[in-house]
Amino acid sequence: MTDSNLSPLTLPESDAEAWVADRTDTELARAAELVATIKAGGHEGSALELWNDVNIALGNAFAVASLMSNVHPDEAVRNRAEAAEQAASKLLTEIGLDRELYEVLDAVDPQGLDDAGRRVLTLTLRDFRRAGVDQDDDVRARLKELSERQTEVGQEFSKNIRNSVLTISLDPGRLDGLPADYVEAHAPGDDGQVTITTEYPDYVPFMTFATDRDARAALLHEFRNRAWPENDGVLEELLTLRAEQARLLGYADWPSYDAEVKMIGKGSAIPEFIDRIADAAEAPGRRDVAVLLARLQQDHPDATAVDGRDGSFYAEVIRRENFDVDAQLVRTYFDFQKVRAGLLDVTGRLFGIEYVPVDVPVWHEDVATYDVLRDGERLGRIHLDLHPRPGKYSHAAQFDLVPGIRGRQLPQGVLVCNFSKQLMEHDHVVTLFHEFGHLVHHVLAGGHDWARFSGVATEWDFVEAPSQMLEEWAWDHDVLKTFATDASGAPIPAELVAKMRAANEFGKGYYARTQMFYAATSYYLHQRVPADLTALMVELQAKYDLFGYVPDTHFHTSFGHLHGYGSGYYTYMWSLVIAKDLFSAFDPDDMFDTTVAHRYRDRILAAGGSKDAADLVADFLGRPYHFDAFEAWLQRPPG
Repeated sequence: MTDSNLSPLTLPESDAEAWVADRTDTELARAAELVATIKAGGHEGSALELWNDVNIALGNAFAVASLMSNVHPDEAVRNRAEAAEQAASKLLTEIGLDRELYEVLDAVDPQGLDDAGRRVLTLTLRDFRRAGVDQDDDVRARLKELSERQTEVGQEFSKNIRNSVLTISLDPGRLDGLPADYVEAHAPGDDGQVTITTEYPDYVPFMTFATDRDARAALLHEFRNRAWPENDGVLEELLTLRAEQARLLGYADWPSYDAEVKMIGKGSAIPEFIDRIADAAEAPGRRDVAVLLARLQQDHPDATAVDGRDGSFYAEVIRRENFDVDAQLVRTYFDFQKVRAGLLDVTGRLFGIEYVPVDVPVWHEDVATYDVLRDGERLGRIHLDLHPRPGKYSHAAQFDLVPGIRGRQLPQGVLVCNFSKQLMEHDHVVTLFHEFGHLVHHVLAGGHDWARFSGVATEWDFVEAPSQMLEEWAWDHDVLKTFATDASGAPIPAELVAKMRAANEFGKGYYARTQMFYAATSYYLHQRVPADLTALMVELQAKYDLFGYVPDTHFHTSFGHLHGYGSGYYTYMWSLVIAKDLFSAFDPDDMFDTTVAHRYRDRILAAGGSKDAADLVADFLGRPYHFDAFEAWLQRPPG
């Protein structure tokens, strides 16, 4: 192995709280010192190069603070990381409102820069103006207050979701339909009752397989009420703060401000996109809901509609009965250890990279660490933190640990998920491929000189597209047979995978409608900031979702994406439109074709944020992206 001259950041073996404090304090102090140097003038090197150093230091501080606040098992460390995140956000706000700094950077002559430098300068000056640097002193002071308070409130919103693990207690006899390993893992307590939590490894199998409809309803009720009522007021304050910030900056509302720097371009285009997808999904969605309802009525003749307690369960029944796909049989081919190893093998073959296990200090014994090599050279390091535990981020996401900068620091990323340690549902395998797409994007795009281009640095409504495209490899038999084997070692049969693919087509219309309900909730809560958040959420569900509202529930209080994505949850479907178009360049009969995969690696992933996303896609496809592949997929009947 030929090592690069750079060494990865090493985590501490003990006293993580002190390490987090030192790492973040040092980087923030360096950022502040560099800003002072830029403003003082007379320094060696260009102001823009020093500005790049500021952003490297800020990125280092934010990465450690965000990661450790979400994953570290010690609450004291999480709290210290949250404090660091607040300090980093405060400094970022101060820098963004620093008129003297802005004037120095605005005076940089773009003619003396190369194309990359001019792009960085243009985006930098735009960001300063969007921060409010050109506003009067009173407005800038209020913008600073708003930004700092948003950080605090956003952290509280996310923490409440992380800490809200609700439960139901059941007689063991009510676990009928669940896999044997699930039942075995849920032994009765001293009271003779079985406890089922709202954590995903408990919740997803229960809602998919449990035959007890009332028990499903009880668990769904708890799941939809996570972080209620505490997050209702927290979210209302967050929305109000964002609305005021947008108005002070001269925008009609937060979506108008937020969308300006995304592919979609303007806030008013968001509801147009939502309605376009909802209309396209109307017919296929209602077709499949009718199939669900007819099957539900065989068991419950009085049922008049399908709701959340029945959707996953009867979708599984349909797939089993109509498509001959038994998810409990399917999961016997997806042992977690084999899936993890297979994921690394598949993506290694696809992108021409290698993962070498390394034994280094981490924050929890469940974390597995690998160096990422290409042609013997270490590109970066990844950490896989894939199982649930108390206080940990409860969804699935990729977090930065170190942003990569060519010749200066190796990229490190962390995959944070919540999967079973035994058998996995295939849906979770797909999720793992998806999230790993972000991780490999972070590492492969870690070789830029400019911090602005490093990692997953494209417009926010494009970042999901590469990961959504990578999901396709989790549905291909030639790919799956390399790691999906049962207890005897027999690979998953091609006929079963073909049936799984056909069955997966069932429900895509109502899935798209549900996604548009989420997107509409994200948009309209920010666009209107209603007095009654629940009432607007119920109204939007009735308009967009093909499943009914669960009475006395409050989905919005645990909709964690309202913090990170703000008004832009539409981006998941926007990205899926592009992902389907990207995949059209690949040969579905040869998923390991490295010619196409390497072109994709180099022109989309490794490019990071060096170009606008639309230009990256055009570079890869040889044309602008369009809706054709997505609409064809959506309209195609299952089977």
